[in-house]
Amino acid sequence: MRRWITMLVFGCILTSGALAQDGRLKRLDTGDDAKAWEAVGRLDINGKGFCTGALIAPKLVLTAAHCMFDSDTGEHIGKGHIEFLAGWRNGRAGAYRNISRVVVHPEYIYDESLSSERVRNDLALLELDQPIRNNSIRPFKTTSRPRTGDRVGVVSYALDRAEAPSLQEVCSVLARQDGVLVTSCAVDFGSSGAPIFVIENGEAQIVSVVSAKAEVRGEQVSLGTALGQPLAELQAELVAGRAVYMGAKRGERRIRVGDEKSDTGAKFVRP
Repeated sequence: MRRWITMLVFGCILTSGALAQDGRLKRLDTGDDAKAWEAVGRLDINGKGFCTGALIAPKLVLTAAHCMFDSDTGEHIGKGHIEFLAGWRNGRAGAYRNISRVVVHPEYIYDESLSSERVRNDLALLELDQPIRNNSIRPFKTTSRPRTGDRVGVVSYALDRAEAPSLQEVCSVLARQDGVLVTSCAVDFGSSGAPIFVIENGEAQIVSVVSAKAEVRGEQVSLGTALGQPLAELQAELVAGRAVYMGAKRGERRIRVGDEKSDTGAKFVRP
């Protein structure tokens, strides 16, 4: 399956001129810049690493399933501590919430190999301990689009830009096959789970989350989970009560990423 991913990406790069037309990353440092993206947040995981997540309901955050596993042991983080920092920017967030329950896609298997099966099921839903009801932090809608050649964008945190999100407003869908979305969006460590958007009638809607990145002939591409059926299956798992309860307690002091020396490599798979 590693070969399948490599050949698919290789073919996209040979036949597409989209990479040269992509927009650059723009750091969202000010309130005006970040206004439409406050529902994207940083997920601090056990004070060691972070991923990116996005609010899709007042009490639900969408991210990548592999963020919920310890990269050293391969075990589910279980009773660990995860905090969602909505709109985290330069030391402050629009809302702080602990994660109370986590559900990963039932067909997702955590391992070190890069395969279409792993990427297309790399989704997790995180339930907050309290809903976020704030007019400036509005949950995003989701949709099963886009198609090959469509323009998309991504908002993410990363290891070298952990204190404010960055927006790449224009990147492209290079291919969509077997539930895997291949895009030209720029991602790095910490970008796992970052929402990939289309703009529909002036509104950003999530079509994928970042699962992994690949490099072919010096060109960076990202691999993501195409939403639709996988997200519906994940929501059904949550409703059925098949979730892992986390150990965080309200008011408990947390060590955030960067508070002290730690492995801030975040949960991100390098192909």
